[in-house]
Amino acid sequence: MIPTARELAGYTLERQHPLTRAWVDDTTRLELLTALHEDVDVLLANDRSIAEARTERFAPGTPAEAMLNYWVDVGNDQAAMLSMRFEGLDVTKPFVDASPMRRRLEPGDLPGVAAAAREIYGVHKPRYVRLWSAEPIDAFPGTRRDRRCLGAPIEQLRQRDVPAGLALVPASTVDHYEEVEQAYAAVDRDHPAHVEQASPPGKENLQTSAEQGLLFEITVDGVWAGYSAAMSDSEDTLGLPAYVVRELILAPAFRGRGLGASVNALLARSLPESSFMLLGDVHADNRGARTAALAAGRQDIGGWLTLAL
Repeated sequence: MIPTARELAGYTLERQHPLTRAWVDDTTRLELLTALHEDVDVLLANDRSIAEARTERFAPGTPAEAMLNYWVDVGNDQAAMLSMRFEGLDVTKPFVDASPMRRRLEPGDLPGVAAAAREIYGVHKPRYVRLWSAEPIDAFPGTRRDRRCLGAPIEQLRQRDVPAGLALVPASTVDHYEEVEQAYAAVDRDHPAHVEQASPPGKENLQTSAEQGLLFEITVDGVWAGYSAAMSDSEDTLGLPAYVVRELILAPAFRGRGLGASVNALLARSLPESSFMLLGDVHADNRGARTAALAAGRQDIGGWLTLAL
């Protein structure tokens, strides 16, 4: 039997990093988590029309049942909500998400989760299962690192000193997107693994941030040095009232100066809701972005890991 959205919210709240339980009261967080689970997990478990549309989009000719979400007992008093996904909506990159769970993930749960994913979604040949845990990086032998969530209350981040000459300027249009792509290409050349860790956000996404008043040009002594952008409508807030970092990119000439941490602080100062958190997903192996976020005062509060199928 599929749990209600409220039951899933309770399970999810109990799995969160203890640090975050002090940031926001449980009542507020349960309301946000309930809405998230209702709009995503429960809906995709019950609405066959959505499953049929997704099947037509991603896997024509396969059963619509293999595109529904399922609440599955995987042994050891553990259960998980399994969901068929595709990386970046790419039909050639199928995977299974198993993030919602009855209790905290333990290493002994992994074989049962993998077996259930193969049985239910085998027709799609998923490459891996993605799971979420508040445990530290590499807490689960046999899995691969994925993205980590780094966050902190905005009020705390605003307190960091920033160097003179560094500023964020609100932007209403995305006039430097070519430079963004060039900046990513430069990082990729210097660090080949970066290609799998991060990619340009897309000009339309930055424009959406601009329309929300959440896109900023980074300037150093008045010279354009990059973009910092946030979004307020992400699903990856862990039930916290939060802005999520959409982009923080510095042009090659301004990299290596330790500016990333200060840009985090300036972004926090530029966001309107001071009671919110500032969150952002960074791949566990993206040393530069991770170092800047931690130096700014954001903390690792959990993340995703993948189990190959």
